[in-house]
Amino acid sequence: MTTEQTVRGYHEARFRGDVAAAAACLAEPFTFRGPFITSTDPAGHLAGLPGFVQVVTGVDMISELYGDAEATLVYDVHTATPAGTQHAAEHFRLDPAGRITSISLIFDAAPWRSMAALIT
Repeated sequence: MTTEQTVRGYHEARFRGDVAAAAACLAEPFTFRGPFITSTDPAGHLAGLPGFVQVVTGVDMISELYGDAEATLVYDVHTATPAGTQHAAEHFRLDPAGRITSISLIFDAAPWRSMAALIT
């Protein structure tokens, strides 16, 4: 699979709440870093996914940039929370087998502070 197929497959699986399909795109070892959550394994990273997708009402892709072993996605996540629409960017690194080894999620965490206890 190409970098685009893997990253797009992960992104789409995650936002439809398909934990198994999202996990299949992730390598071991794996790291995730975001404003509220850091994880060093796929299971830990995806543990909160079912709850998160329950508040997502839509996703609008803004930009997709793909290299041989890395990618960056910029998108808006529409939520049924006080945070409303969240502008986000994710940077992915992939191993030679084409699986995701790391994800860095970047977004303005301020609108989520009042809900932080529910996220972590």
